[in-house]
Amino acid sequence: MLTWVMFLKFLDDMEQIREQKAELAGERFKPAIEPPYSWRDWAAKEDGITGDELIAFVNQEKAVRPDGTKGAGLFACLRGLRGADGGDRRDVIATVFQGVVNRMINGYLLRDVINKVNGIHFTSSDEVHPLSAFYETMLREMRDAAGQNGEFYTPRPVVRFMVEVTDPKLGETVLDPACGTGGFLVETYNHLEAPCRTVEDRRVLQEESIVGGEAKPGRPDPR
Repeated sequence: MLTWVMFLKFLDDMEQIREQKAELAGERFKPAIEPPYSWRDWAAKEDGITGDELIAFVNQEKAVRPDGTKGAGLFACLRGLRGADGGDRRDVIATVFQGVVNRMINGYLLRDVINKVNGIHFTSSDEVHPLSAFYETMLREMRDAAGQNGEFYTPRPVVRFMVEVTDPKLGETVLDPACGTGGFLVETYNHLEAPCRTVEDRRVLQEESIVGGEAKPGRPDPR
């Protein structure tokens, strides 16, 4: 669920950089996502659209938009984006959102998530590196409040300790049949990467060492 939210925030940060460069070069800037659908139009204000209105705006084909006018919902708009000559970033956005479904049914909780993500500045390397920790912290905070939308969360230090105690070896296969966000598989990968010395070692690590499955709809198997 967090992926599409962070994608739109990242895109808006990149768009602001492109806009600044165009302005300095005296060039006309055309945003990939026109108002009122860009992040800064509907998501950036902490007291912006929320609750049922937010869910309707995101999910429905037709909805009342944040500016009070009626039009396409957010996902419907993004799926319908088309580049002028084909192959530009609008086509990429449309492709990304073809398979995206918002599974958050509580609009107030979604607003809380959006406000937290809005605090990330993707143009700052100091903030981008801790994103993994941020993601799992968000899941932990959402776990009780989100009800059926929550996630079972195992703290990363516990995951790391379990991998170290198990001590899998390169050439063995590790399976997590309910991998969720992939925390155990990531730590296993990091553990197995250290002894890699050859191209063949790397191939075994990437192709034969970790297998995961997840029954929750919308989350592909990381194999």
